[in-house]
Amino acid sequence: MLYHWLYPLHDQLVAFNVIKYITFRTFMGLFTSLGIVFVLGKPWIAFLQRHQLLQTLWEYVPETHHKTKAKTPTMGGILIWFAFLLSTLLWARWDNPFVWMMLGLGSALGAIGFLDDYWKISRKDAHGLKARYKFPLQVLVCGLVALILYDGFGFNTELSIPFMKQISPDLGMYYIILAILVLVGTSNAVNLTDGLDGLVTGPAIIAFMTYGVFAYIAGHIKIASYLQVPYVPQCGELSILCGAIAGALIGFLWFNSHPAQLFMGDVGALSIGGMLGLVALLTKNELLLVVIGGVFVLETLSVITQVVSFKLRGKRIFRMAPLHHHFELKGWPESKVIVRFWIISMILALASMSTLKLR
Repeated sequence: MLYHWLYPLHDQLVAFNVIKYITFRTFMGLFTSLGIVFVLGKPWIAFLQRHQLLQTLWEYVPETHHKTKAKTPTMGGILIWFAFLLSTLLWARWDNPFVWMMLGLGSALGAIGFLDDYWKISRKDAHGLKARYKFPLQVLVCGLVALILYDGFGFNTELSIPFMKQISPDLGMYYIILAILVLVGTSNAVNLTDGLDGLVTGPAIIAFMTYGVFAYIAGHIKIASYLQVPYVPQCGELSILCGAIAGALIGFLWFNSHPAQLFMGDVGALSIGGMLGLVALLTKNELLLVVIGGVFVLETLSVITQVVSFKLRGKRIFRMAPLHHHFELKGWPESKVIVRFWIISMILALASMSTLKLR
């Protein structure tokens, strides 16, 4: 919004010329969302406590969680989303279709997450919305976005493969299937990881900052050409959204760090995961998502392998899944699990950045 209001004034006052720069608006978006969460954080926690919107824990978590986390307010994702939405509307260009696609997907998945959280709280049922309703809704929303991306924009359906710049297979209509898998998979992977104080927030901040760099590069024709990565017109504007969500998450981490005063809930985790998957698709870095979101992938694989092993062999691979609970039961303090997962995320993000020059 501010771009459309202020940039036309640069002829009268040269200082407004700075509004055209994506880098400037990215940092402004980050600080705006960060400030909003800082200001509204405590009032939002008080509101949730007053209305008894508190975390409901399911039975398959370490016993210590029932003593320390059961009375913690949830639905902090609403605060994250509000800060991100307002910051994006202020600093991003409204004539960019990718901006509205990100906002639309995040809103829809956030609504599904809200229904899930509300079900848990109102019915005291930690399992939330039944999978037979929740999963089809996710597939429907993500399928619609994938179809719009493919048919509405005529999006490039070639798959970019790191280290193999001469190999870019065109998936054609199969790109729709890939997009759905990426969006639904990332959304649920982030949700599965959300089990310890700040465990999702830290890696998500790192992932969005990394993709903010990738978005800027992919949207800049000269830099993209120099680094030999796919050029995606208008993609640079996604850097502002990545900055805004990173800023909101940094602010949220202030309240979500151990011991947490606030949890994000499914309303936050599902939308954050979905948007992370979408920015990976839009920047043509779908395969790198496995590296950048490596912690989310490991957490998801731990659940899948645990279930498969128990059904086929009657034995568990881990003491408890997702993976973070396994390390808790091995005697690691919660803070150590969290920080070490953050460190892994940082290493993976740096490794993904190194592929820019090696492609």
